[in-house]
Amino acid sequence: MAEIAAELKRRHDTSVITRLYPDEGEFSRDKYAKFLKFFEAGATENERAIIAANRVGKTFGVGGYELTLHLTGDYPGWWAGRRFAKPISAWAAGETSETTRDILQKTLTGIGGERSGGVLGTGLIPLGAFVGEPSRRAGVAGAYDTIAVQHSSGGTSLLGFKSYDQGRAKFQGTSKHVVLLDEEPPIDVYTECLTRTLDCNGMVICAFTPLLGISEVVMKYLPHLDPSVAV
Repeated sequence: MAEIAAELKRRHDTSVITRLYPDEGEFSRDKYAKFLKFFEAGATENERAIIAANRVGKTFGVGGYELTLHLTGDYPGWWAGRRFAKPISAWAAGETSETTRDILQKTLTGIGGERSGGVLGTGLIPLGAFVGEPSRRAGVAGAYDTIAVQHSSGGTSLLGFKSYDQGRAKFQGTSKHVVLLDEEPPIDVYTECLTRTLDCNGMVICAFTPLLGISEVVMKYLPHLDPSVAV
C-alpha cells in the first residue's frame, strides 16, 4: 500500500499541467476569461503581451502553460489558440541567468537553483515528455542551457534558456517558433527575438509587470499607437 501511495503521488506531482483549466470546480477555466482571450489571440497574432500585476499567474498560468503545450503538442480539446503540428524550436528568457533559472526553469521543469531545488518533471512539462537529460549552462550553478521535449507528432522539440543580461548578440542565430519573454526585455532584445520568428511564422509572448513605466516595449503594446499587436 505504501508503494502504491508513493507511485500515485509521483504521478500526481509529475503531471501538473493536466490539472490546469478544468471544466468545473474552484479553478475552472471560465474564471480566467482574460487568460483564455490571450490564448485565443495566438491563433492570429504573432506578437502578444500580458501586462499585469505581480503574482497573478503570468508566468505559470499563461506564458509557461502555453509554451508547454507548443513543446509537447498536447493541446486540450478547448484550446482555441495556435497549434503546432510538428516539433518546435523555442526560447524562454528572463532578466538574469539566476532569475531565468529560479523562475522560468523552475516553472517549466520543476528544478531551480540551490535554494529552490526541486525534482525534474514537477513543473509544467510532464516527466514523461523529457527526452534525455537537460544540458547544463556553463558558469551558472543548477541552470539548464537546453532541454528536449517529446512532441505528440513523434519528433522532438527543443527549448533553450536565455537571459537579457547576455545582451542582444546572444539572441541572434536560428529561427524560433516561440519565444517566451518573462518580465520586460530591453527593446533591442525584443526586436532581435521578433526577428527570429519572422521566417517561420512564429510568435513572441511577453508576460510582465510594467515596472519600468512607459518604456519602448510598453509603448509598442499600447493599441492606439501600434494596432498591429495584441494586448
